[in-house]
Amino acid sequence: MSMRIRTAAVTALAAALTAAAVLTAPAATATPKTPAPAFLSASQLPPHPTSSWTAGPVTEGFPEQLDLCVHTEGVPSYDYRHRTFRTDLDTGAVQLTVVADTAAHAKALAKHYDDLIRTCADRIEESSPDTVAEGRDYGTLPVEEGARVRGLHTETSWGATDIALLSVGRDNRTVTVVQWAQLGNFTDAPVAAFKKTTTRAVNKLY
Repeated sequence: MSMRIRTAAVTALAAALTAAAVLTAPAATATPKTPAPAFLSASQLPPHPTSSWTAGPVTEGFPEQLDLCVHTEGVPSYDYRHRTFRTDLDTGAVQLTVVADTAAHAKALAKHYDDLIRTCADRIEESSPDTVAEGRDYGTLPVEEGARVRGLHTETSWGATDIALLSVGRDNRTVTVVQWAQLGNFTDAPVAAFKKTTTRAVNKLY
């Protein structure tokens, strides 16, 4: 589900720019061929109380559902693939995967995306005075090279309120970003279930 608030792209903060500088460094050796990473299935999303999940096809490109917080500006032109998920109600999800040329670049890319998510609430408020945004850190997960889960709540002056859970994880050269979103606030967020989904997403890559 695309968050209903869309803001213009904002210049990345200093930490993100530092990570981006590392990402653009050329690889010293030829990149080994890596199989395409696997994606979550609909049944591996946090259960919805009244509607089942439907998974879309795996699609090339960067998903617009992530563009509230995450973007590709300042990083190499990697091959992005994604899969969207939906319910019959106002709840949706998306998973992104990207394979970097080295493990070091993947580590920097994962940090870059996590930094963008961590600073997303501040950037939303700076660019949209009618919106109040709050981010929360739900901690790291001990899966492969690690993952982190965060939450984002936005509320507009006209009463629209949205809640999202986002995570970034890495397995060697591959980074995955998962987002779950719906109308509501932090009390509506299935944090424990989303942590399980994130762990599955990273474990399932290969």
